[in-house]
Amino acid sequence: MTAAARLQVEELSRQFGGLRAVEGLSFDVFDHEIVSIIGPNGAGKTTVFNVITNLYPPTGGTIRVSGVDLRNVRQHRVAAAGVARTFQNLRIFPNLTAKENVLVGLTLSRRTSLLTTLLRLPSYRREEAELDAAADALLDLLELRQVASQLARNLAYGDQRRVEIARALAVRPCLLLLDEPAAGMNPAEVDGLGLLVRRLRDDFNQTILLVEHHMSLVMSVSDRVIVMDEGRKIMEGTPQQVRADERVIRAYLGTAEA
Repeated sequence: MTAAARLQVEELSRQFGGLRAVEGLSFDVFDHEIVSIIGPNGAGKTTVFNVITNLYPPTGGTIRVSGVDLRNVRQHRVAAAGVARTFQNLRIFPNLTAKENVLVGLTLSRRTSLLTTLLRLPSYRREEAELDAAADALLDLLELRQVASQLARNLAYGDQRRVEIARALAVRPCLLLLDEPAAGMNPAEVDGLGLLVRRLRDDFNQTILLVEHHMSLVMSVSDRVIVMDEGRKIMEGTPQQVRADERVIRAYLGTAEA
């Protein structure tokens, strides 16, 4: 592939005391790709996300997004570089409405000054209207408009997941990290999530890095799949290549039909 990589991970390592959670991991994610990371529990998948977003600094290696080195930068600088993520365990504001959760993400792009906001000048009111319209557009995209005014804690679990994705999209990322978005979903919700992930790539030009245990979702949406085991990459290829690889079958999939 001749296009420049949106995300470049080179020889990434993360150690916790004597435990090497990630060791010597290298991969690229190109614009408008969906790349998934799979592997058994403890393989280091979520640690990779946490290091990319600087929840943990890397022990070694480099991380670049759009050519910008993200090693040891503050978390807000990671977001400013265009990286947004969701989490294994939902991190939404349960006592805010679905729309208010999305507006929290959108306020990060607010341009008006504190004084303008306090005085509620015309530029502030214009921006408020723009943010409100942007929130409605994201709620439409995630098929959440009908629950926009409901408290997040009262939503169905699948809708709560969609609210978290909408809030991540609100920061207008160039790279979206989805950490087990299908966790806790029923089969119909997983199917809907697969359609959404493909739509984000195809219709909205998102570049997506996905960690997921749900193999039918991974195999249906991914352009490439990275397989980890014990902190190392053991395989990278198309879903068809990964499904047929003996190392993957032994380490994770269990059978050639899995």
